[in-house]
Amino acid sequence: TDYGSSLTVSLPAALQPHQPFQIIVRYTTADGPAIWWLDPELTYGNAKPFVFTQGHSVCNRSFFPCFDTPAVKCTYSATVKAPAGIQVLMSATQSTYLEEEGVYQFYMEYPVPAYLVALVAGDLIHADIGPRSRVWAEPCLLPTAISKLSGMVERWLTAAESLYGPYIWGRYDIVFLPPSFPIVAMENPCLTFIISSILESDEFLIIDVIHEVAHSWFGNAVTNATWEEMWLSEGLATYAQRRITTETYGAAFTCLETAFRLDALHRQMKLLGEDNPVSKLQVKLEPGVNPSNLMNLFTYEKGYCFVYYLSQLCGDPRHFDSFLRAYIEKYKFTSVVAQDLLDSFLNFFPELKEQCVESKAGLEFERWLNATGPPLAEPDLSQGSSLTRPVETLFKLWTTEPLDSVAAASSVDLTKWRTFQTVLFLDRLLDGSPLPHEVIKKLSECYSSQLDSMNAEIRIRWLQIVVRNDYYPDLYKVRRFLENQMSRMYTIPLYEDLCTGTLKSFALEIFYQTQNQLHPNLRKTIQQILSQGLNPLPAIDTTAVATDTPAMVLEDKVSEATNGAISLRDVNVSA
Repeated sequence: TDYGSSLTVSLPAALQPHQPFQIIVRYTTADGPAIWWLDPELTYGNAKPFVFTQGHSVCNRSFFPCFDTPAVKCTYSATVKAPAGIQVLMSATQSTYLEEEGVYQFYMEYPVPAYLVALVAGDLIHADIGPRSRVWAEPCLLPTAISKLSGMVERWLTAAESLYGPYIWGRYDIVFLPPSFPIVAMENPCLTFIISSILESDEFLIIDVIHEVAHSWFGNAVTNATWEEMWLSEGLATYAQRRITTETYGAAFTCLETAFRLDALHRQMKLLGEDNPVSKLQVKLEPGVNPSNLMNLFTYEKGYCFVYYLSQLCGDPRHFDSFLRAYIEKYKFTSVVAQDLLDSFLNFFPELKEQCVESKAGLEFERWLNATGPPLAEPDLSQGSSLTRPVETLFKLWTTEPLDSVAAASSVDLTKWRTFQTVLFLDRLLDGSPLPHEVIKKLSECYSSQLDSMNAEIRIRWLQIVVRNDYYPDLYKVRRFLENQMSRMYTIPLYEDLCTGTLKSFALEIFYQTQNQLHPNLRKTIQQILSQGLNPLPAIDTTAVATDTPAMVLEDKVSEATNGAISLRDVNVSA
């Protein structure tokens, strides 16, 4: 089956209770959803083959025999043999290399769940960017990675430690992966995996790395025991991420990023419907359903809102920081359920327990966990008004009829804005599309040339506006963008929009010109998008290529549920 088959081992009848024993399983790993093999042409350097694994959530059972559940944690060791010139890395605390034999040895000394075992091998070189951090990347990307992150990771780790206690994993290294990496980032302990495509978007890079740093405490040290409660990792990590960004970049920036994400949450809510069971924090995992299908913005943002609500009950976020430090200390290297967190919270704050805050009408803890729909309460983002108010003002200028404020709107220089301001503005225009032709024409005249020089997170949004409004004068920019992108997060949204409207033949033409530069799994997904409503497309050989990973299934299932209106950029999976 898609999820493999169980291996049952019968223990000797003579084995005494609690008697230590050893099981040896000799196995061969075939191609499976955890393992991604890349030909040199799919790397940035085009020089050497590349391989990486992605275990979250239930893929690593195709990598090695394991108890593939977050409830079980263990240490691990591995021996990896590789050709000369291929650098091998794993999510381990210790490593050695025997050059004469071409053998790497790894050991993770702390217990981790199976999904956090990760391997990457390819043409990778490194540079130290801090006292306990280095960055790994292909040679052509390393200078950019250094310039973006040198000194920054230590700053973020130090801020996190001041909030939540010592960083327990030793090193915090980062490896940048080719654009075939199916998600944005993965918090593998000691070695965060990040897609290289994000390097050009500074603010998204900052947020994504800090989110993975936060997982070192929430998710890696203390893990959700069941996939039905992924918010315990993601909601807490998102809360911690925003506490770290507040400490390092100020409350206004944090509120802006939060407003951007909550906008996306409400967009998803509107499309899925308020009664959709996937909007619960405690989602029921039905037999045969891939746990990654349950990962969505509710996992992150509704989970964050609940954690933020708990912090507000304390009166001072620093008191809640103290609780989270105690929570980590109590449960580190174990897996927990929601009741563990909530019981610990009430025991840490007995005065709140006496006030029965868990039963406050309309905000009951049980209702937070099991009610469908939007968060029961959202954070006060007024500290970000200096950054969000200009966005709201500009959006109103462009969407209020009659359109007689073009002069005022065109005087706004988007190049002076923060990335999150610009994407918030463009997302709101996307929500209102299709726009009147006069509006889209004037928007292009005012901003198109400015947006051309900006990062991919901004450009893809403008191009989606172009597509959703059938604005033909800028279609050549859509073609140029897709001709230079190999990443799921920058291709799938555009292909979904192209195929939803009248431009499917245009999409087909681009796809057939660019398919050879795409990973076979991505080609397969785009084929599925293009095939909707058409005769089946010619088959593309995917022999010996892993089938869709859970992260991919997430994208496909979500888009199917919403007629293509939600794309990966809305979910922005950062596991």
